[in-house]
Amino acid sequence: MLPRSAEQVVERMRHACLDGVRLVSDRQPTRLRVDEHPSGSPAVWLHADGTTMAWIIVDIGERDWSKLAYQFGHELGHVAANSWQADAKPAPPCQWLEEAMVEAFSLLGLGRLAKDWKQNPPFAGDNAFGDAIAEYRQNIIRGYTTLADSQGLTGDAAAWFAGHRNEIEIPGLNPFAEAMSLTILAEYERAPGCVEALGALNRWPGRTGVPIDEYLRRWEASCAELQASPRLPVSVRERLRIA
Repeated sequence: MLPRSAEQVVERMRHACLDGVRLVSDRQPTRLRVDEHPSGSPAVWLHADGTTMAWIIVDIGERDWSKLAYQFGHELGHVAANSWQADAKPAPPCQWLEEAMVEAFSLLGLGRLAKDWKQNPPFAGDNAFGDAIAEYRQNIIRGYTTLADSQGLTGDAAAWFAGHRNEIEIPGLNPFAEAMSLTILAEYERAPGCVEALGALNRWPGRTGVPIDEYLRRWEASCAELQASPRLPVSVRERLRIA
């Protein structure tokens, strides 16, 4: 891996994900550190040294810029959602929803990165790689679309949630969270300002470990406290018909 080149890709993806987004959280890190590890899953390392630095780990091959941007974007989404400090351990039953939201966050950023790369590549003469990024993104979306159709999410999100709830609420980016990420992505694309609501997540005791009705209620209250758009939690509540 060429450190300077990797740094340029990470910086481009950071801008693609966050440009135009209000950072409303009162728990933002002061710095980001990004490490490439030769094995293991991408993650945010919940280090307990008391610093205000968010520490992102990626696992990619040499010059695999699409994968680097994608993995970094997903983990940056967790950082934006206040899941970077030592107490931010993932927990059911609502971790799946955070995973869907940050996956959509990364896919949104990849789409913007592809366009930017084609117009203004970080490496001279590399405009055509913008198409490769776009195709990488589209392959992910195609796979998730197939999942959404097979699970029944495409037809009735509330029935999908009620019928598969035990499977959906398994922590992590499970197949149901992957399918839901496309619903969230569509909301991001309809109303880009709603992305700022990520910064209002997880500012309450229990974080993702509370039932979904309470999780959404606390999220909406957190949006109001930070004067952030509540459109995203309201949209999720309405789609899943959570009382």
